[in-house]
Amino acid sequence: MATLLYRLGKFSYRHRWLVISLWLAVLVAVGGSAAAFHGTMSNNFQIPGTETQRMLDKLKRDLPEASGGSAGIVFEAGSGGFDQAGKDAVASALDKLKELPTVQSTVNPFDVQAELDKAPAAVEQGEKQAAAGNARLEQARAQLTAGEARLKTAEQQMAGAGMPAAAIDAQLAPQKAELAAGKAKLEAGEKQAAEGAEKLALAKRQLEASQGMRFVSEDGKAAIAQVQFKTSINALTPADRQQVQDVVHGVSSAGVTALASKEITEDVSQLFGIAEIVGIAVAALALIVMLGTLIAAGLPLLMAVVGVAVGVGGTFALTGVIDMSSISPMLALMLGLAVGIDYSLFIVNRHRGQLLAGMDPEESAALATGTSGNAVLFAGLTVVIALAALVVPGLPFLAVMGLSAAATVAVAVVVSLTLTPAMLSLIGRRLISKRAWAKAARHNAEPGHEAADRAADAAKSNRGWGALVTRHPVWFLLAGVVLLGVLALPAAQLRLALPDGGSEPVDSQAFKAYDLTRKSFGEGVTGPIVVVGELPGGLSDAAAVNKQLDVAAELRSVDKVVAAAPVALSPATGSDGHRTAVFQVIPQDGPASESTVQVVSELRAKGSDIKADTGVTIGLTGQTAGNVDVSGKLGAALPPYLAIVVGLSVILLLLVFRSLVVPLLATGGFLLSLAAAFGAVVAVYQWGWLGPVFDVANPGAVLSFLPIILIGVLFGLAMDYQVFITSGMRESFMHGESARPAVRSGFSHAAAVVTAAAIIMVSVFAGFIFSHLTMVRPLGFAMAFGVLVDAFVVRMTILPAAMYLLGGKAWWLPRWLDRVLPDVDVEGASLERTGARVSAADDAGEAKEPVA
Repeated sequence: MATLLYRLGKFSYRHRWLVISLWLAVLVAVGGSAAAFHGTMSNNFQIPGTETQRMLDKLKRDLPEASGGSAGIVFEAGSGGFDQAGKDAVASALDKLKELPTVQSTVNPFDVQAELDKAPAAVEQGEKQAAAGNARLEQARAQLTAGEARLKTAEQQMAGAGMPAAAIDAQLAPQKAELAAGKAKLEAGEKQAAEGAEKLALAKRQLEASQGMRFVSEDGKAAIAQVQFKTSINALTPADRQQVQDVVHGVSSAGVTALASKEITEDVSQLFGIAEIVGIAVAALALIVMLGTLIAAGLPLLMAVVGVAVGVGGTFALTGVIDMSSISPMLALMLGLAVGIDYSLFIVNRHRGQLLAGMDPEESAALATGTSGNAVLFAGLTVVIALAALVVPGLPFLAVMGLSAAATVAVAVVVSLTLTPAMLSLIGRRLISKRAWAKAARHNAEPGHEAADRAADAAKSNRGWGALVTRHPVWFLLAGVVLLGVLALPAAQLRLALPDGGSEPVDSQAFKAYDLTRKSFGEGVTGPIVVVGELPGGLSDAAAVNKQLDVAAELRSVDKVVAAAPVALSPATGSDGHRTAVFQVIPQDGPASESTVQVVSELRAKGSDIKADTGVTIGLTGQTAGNVDVSGKLGAALPPYLAIVVGLSVILLLLVFRSLVVPLLATGGFLLSLAAAFGAVVAVYQWGWLGPVFDVANPGAVLSFLPIILIGVLFGLAMDYQVFITSGMRESFMHGESARPAVRSGFSHAAAVVTAAAIIMVSVFAGFIFSHLTMVRPLGFAMAFGVLVDAFVVRMTILPAAMYLLGGKAWWLPRWLDRVLPDVDVEGASLERTGARVSAADDAGEAKEPVA
């Protein structure tokens, strides 16, 4: 592989304009495709086949007007509450919303609250009227009984006096007619009373079902309106969302503030923000310090931009045909920038050092591609494997996320191996400053400088961090493990959920809407649970309504349910009657809270009781239930995914280093850094430690797909540093040094570039900690912290200490396995043996182009 990459580097160097032109063509093609075919990104994390999705599909069939997404808009009045002008302004804004093509319906909070407020008085009045009516019926019943008794007595007296029956009937006919009329009137009254009692009972049940529901706060200063859309929330374009906000913000003229919820305000169309640019600027500064010139520093940045433009552009172009979450291109962007800079840096740094040592520029570029480029290829392959394995859990949005990021990393590798040597040919001597050239020329002109260089290298390997670690390997090994163990302790309390409005920045409209809703109506109103019921067939209108109320009463019996009310009933279809009912359940706490997860679980468990008692089959859907499903699926997918990623990568490292011990060390170190990263995320984003520093105003559960993404990304990146540091040690070992000195010299050669690469990667990831997309923030923090501890604690402290203690045992491989495994030569040692011969053969068939 090293020889093949050597030839590729030489080809790219000699045919620089061809390579550059090809990449420009790719950029134009990808850019045109992205502009022409891109669609709308969303944060739809639904999983096909789950109960949530099945119930949503049922609503689309039976109640399409209730199947679209819904969102809340909370209105806030001044200290005096809503006056009539404020109420009229809200009503007018909601009427205007109904005219938008994306809006199905709206609910005026003042009208609904007025009905709810009137209901108790109406029920009380109905009870009084029923009592009065019952009293009149009792009086009429008593009078009728008395009349019947008098008539019977008269009949007996007349019969006793010997009066003929015909005469008795004729004489008593008027009284009998009067009694019959009274009896008919009584029966009509009783029937009317029964109907009234039935209506009153229904009104009482409806009043009971509405308990805990409020649309205007008790202090009269806040009102919440529900907006039902024709499509899912995720299908709304940024323009649709902005249009809704523009309409409702018009109430400000009446002294009312309108705050739209996160579902409406969330804009996932923008990828870059100021924080991300700052992170790249820090990375550029690190490159300038390391490489010494703006041209040299700019080259890795340019390579990263090209890789990201192709990878993320291609991902963006597919949003028109693939349902893609906003975090997919963001993850590809983060990784593409980080690895793109690092991979090109490894090749440029090797080339720069070889040029200063006096090597021919073309040979240097080819050799750098064959050696450092070989390490880049295998390091990139570990990242691609880890990300592509995100398809294994079977979650569509996660598979798209992993594949898009893996493709971007693969593009970054190809850019580094082809475009980098082409650009090195174009830049020529300008890669290095004049001062550095002059210093190198003086040094190379000195007789015997090769021996002096080797002595200097040996002396250098006995100084610095690597030497310090290997002088006291046991202490540094223990210290590193203990440090990471302590950092990992909070991870034991890791709790997963998808973010709600409470995780947004405190100055955002979404957070203000969440906070006002929570304070005025209760936290559960920010994340209601939708329950769909399948009713038995053949129910009349009244029977269907009563059946709904029966189910609502059962739902309210679940612990920590504040309210459960029927909200929709499908139309009757012939003899089949009403078949689908919709309920809204308000939990006690917010959608991302642990208690709400428990409520969802208990509601589902209650389904069997509801089926037995009422004959109604229920299922849960909506954003809150869907988020719980996603978090549960992701948690269950973690162990098999970790096993697959680690297993595949251990095999790859076994091929690369031809050692059983090195892959196990690499994997053990990764698990330590992963646990430490989880611990730090829990401490900051779940517990709120250092919350003001990282803008975490409302600590809560950790982003549910953060662990599985972090496993894939961090493992791949950790193996990058493992490959670069350990390949340096193996190179020294293969060149004849004994095992322990090889640890020092290999570490010495790789430490500077790995340190710079880690700083660059941490800087890029850290830029996303303050992203405008709050969902990306904990992911950026986890990656930055994970890379920081993995690079500096695991790869640059624990690894050299362990390798030094193991000595030659670190490179042990059974003979039978040694014969079976192919030699991939990741450190490019074969090139030093065959490089001259390969170069001569190439030169015989092809003339060189002059160096620019």
